[in-house]
Amino acid sequence: MSIILRLDRVMADRKMSLNELAERVGISNVNLSNLKTGKVKAVRFSTLGAICRVLQCQPGDILEYRDDGDDDNE
Repeated sequence: MSIILRLDRVMADRKMSLNELAERVGISNVNLSNLKTGKVKAVRFSTLGAICRVLQCQPGDILEYRDDGDDDNE
């Protein structure tokens, strides 16, 4: 299974830069960039909530589940 991050798509729809979102959410550009590119294994609910508040979206707009048939992690 895979969780796909669609943060870049939502940011583009809102015409918001990485720097602006990072500043408004209160996290570093590096951490937000890692989140945006899917280089993280976890995200705090408080961070996800802050991103959704700033982008005026739902968590499901940012996160997508994809079943890739790999059951090794279960």
